[in-house]
Amino acid sequence: MNNLRNRVQLIGHVGVNPEIRSLGDGKTFARLNIATNEIRIGKDGEKITETQWHNLVAWGKNAQFIEKYLNKGQEVAVEGKLTSRSYDDKNGVKRYITEIVINELMMIGNKK
Repeated sequence: MNNLRNRVQLIGHVGVNPEIRSLGDGKTFARLNIATNEIRIGKDGEKITETQWHNLVAWGKNAQFIEKYLNKGQEVAVEGKLTSRSYDDKNGVKRYITEIVINELMMIGNKK
């Protein structure tokens, strides 16, 4: 049960083309976001779509896969862990961000 403590699974569409960086030590890093949609019926019977945006990061072979195959609009399934971090912006204000570190990913549908 230990592997269930911090596990996230999402299926969504890539929002913008992924940002890829090659670091000096030979590692590859990818940053991207995906949108997930939840559809529900409102009180008046109208269909309502709620979109949530998720920040994702990947390292190594997953980042190389993302660089080679993923583009804006591509549907993807990801599994990873939720992480939080903070940083100081250019004005010295502390900012907080929550990201999903990808362990596994799979393209769904056709490559765009």
